[in-house]
Amino acid sequence: MRIAIARGSAPNEKMRDEMISASASQPCRVAVTAIGVVSPLGLGCEESTAALRAGRDGVALVTAFDVSKTRCKTAGLIDVAKLKMRLGITGKHHERLRHPASLMMMAAAAEVRAGDGSFDPELLVIGTTSGGMSFGEAFFRAQVDKRRAPERAAWLANYLPQKPVLDTEESWPCTAPSQIIANACASGTNAVGHAFRLVRAGQYRRILCGGYDAISEMVFVGFDSLQASTSEKIRPFDKARTGLVLGEGAALLALEEMESAKKRGAPILAEVTGYGISTDNHHLTQPHPSGIGPRQAMERALTDAHRAPGDVDYINAHGTATQFNDATEGTAIAELFGERVPVSSTKSMMGHSLGAAGAIEAVFSVLALQHQFLPPNINLQEIDPAWRLNIVANTARDARVHCVVSNSFGFGGTNASIVIEEAKR
Repeated sequence: MRIAIARGSAPNEKMRDEMISASASQPCRVAVTAIGVVSPLGLGCEESTAALRAGRDGVALVTAFDVSKTRCKTAGLIDVAKLKMRLGITGKHHERLRHPASLMMMAAAAEVRAGDGSFDPELLVIGTTSGGMSFGEAFFRAQVDKRRAPERAAWLANYLPQKPVLDTEESWPCTAPSQIIANACASGTNAVGHAFRLVRAGQYRRILCGGYDAISEMVFVGFDSLQASTSEKIRPFDKARTGLVLGEGAALLALEEMESAKKRGAPILAEVTGYGISTDNHHLTQPHPSGIGPRQAMERALTDAHRAPGDVDYINAHGTATQFNDATEGTAIAELFGERVPVSSTKSMMGHSLGAAGAIEAVFSVLALQHQFLPPNINLQEIDPAWRLNIVANTARDARVHCVVSNSFGFGGTNASIVIEEAKR
């Protein structure tokens, strides 16, 4: 896992020692006090909940760049014009230069602030894989075309992975230090899990965590060249699945030490209780066929949460709909949980948003706990008979949901799982 420190300073050593000492005898409980999300399923939690319940397909034709020569021509996309209207952004020059990733992060942060206005983060932990790659592409083309230096400089300054984080802090306003995690498709879940562990250890009381990624031509064409993308519907866990569809979005969660949250009367939406990671170390792009990596991540997250597989009510699967990913995750889930636990991949509705995926799915897990329902795995025609799974096929279900496992597995065998539960006062 790669962690980059973006800016700022941590609490001083004396303060940190006192916090660690206070929590040494008993790990802190970690509350989720607010959430914010922007995804192809909606701008905000209300729109997202409605779309998840309806099983809406958020995948559409890509128009931002030429896809006439690619196998896949669709993606889960954000309506940037609608997003700007939501943020109240006009045609001002400096606002036009903000990358779509910045706008997504700013909107997610605004929803967090609306949900918990007194949340004051001491640290930001954010996952991403492509950063502002499309601005990097624009810079390269401007260089090749020898366009005006100021224009080239503007593209360059706004493509760096920390720029959407800095823009978010400016819009808050907030001056907390930030850490950026780039760990393939596990980045968003790693960010939430890393933040959880820092709060539980008493090193910080309040952390804003999550992830973002926006569609870029280079990444889109790269996945298409790997033949990981599909020209059809994305069908996770289907016998006839043919590959993934990319997406974009951002999500943020406000994590706080439970007693601190209670003392200030903060809303407590859920509780993060466990985090597990593993590394297959098998292949650059293919997971180990035995499913050992995903299984270890889930087992470690459950152990961390002091939970058994029988305590879990829902699994938000990584579920990319590629042959190898679904095979290994399906095997791991079937072996560890059997058919009892309902499983779905919300990527079936919004595509795979890479570094943002784990964070968005963590928010969706909180929504499932809040509203007591199971999001569907749409486009499913026939479940792969290789494993026996309880797939939430095509239609959402009302259900009693107390404990959720959310999975993210990425290239290079990077595996991460988190456990999120109903908050117990």
